Amino acid sequence: MVVLVLGLIVFLGSHSVRIFAEPWRARRIGRLGEKRWKMLYSLVSIVGLVLVVWGYGLARADPLVLWHPPLWARHLAVLLTVPVFILFAAAHIGGTHIKARLRHPMLVGVKFWAAAHLIANGALADVFLFGAFLLWAVFDFKAARARDRAAGVRYPALAASQDVKAVAAGLVVWVLFAFYLHAWLIGVPAFG
Repeated sequence: MVVLVLGLIVFLGSHSVRIFAEPWRARRIGRLGEKRWKMLYSLVSIVGLVLVVWGYGLARADPLVLWHPPLWARHLAVLLTVPVFILFAAAHIGGTHIKARLRHPMLVGVKFWAAAHLIANGALADVFLFGAFLLWAVFDFKAARARDRAAGVRYPALAASQDVKAVAAGLVVWVLFAFYLHAWLIGVPAFG
């Protein structure tokens, strides 16, 4: 569990700099340059992600089960992940009404993802992993919206066709992940 917690601190900590230390971040970028800052940020993020994956794997090998979720919880979690993939796609496809409305659809997607997995899993490692991501996404969403308001940032919607692309791309990736990749990458079939 120590490796998982350390990984969460490193990964989510690096992703929380804009939430808690925007002026410090700006000074570092000014001193290092944007390219070097991004390289350092990426390196720290990768180390954190590796620790999270490794630590979660270790914790799953000898789980401390807090509760046993009912079977319907797994089905609900699978259903709740459908919008996750659509929201992630909308974050990367410019001009969607989804992004214009939510402004940061990826963070909303992380909230759905984390909540879905908290519903379907009852081990302590799951509470740490998905609970930490849920809390981080709540705080980051609030901070990102505040930054947008302060800077007058707008996300214009171009056409409904952009939303159709986001929904189609999200659904295709969801099908691939739910039916094939979740079992292969995570070791647990989504529909098992």
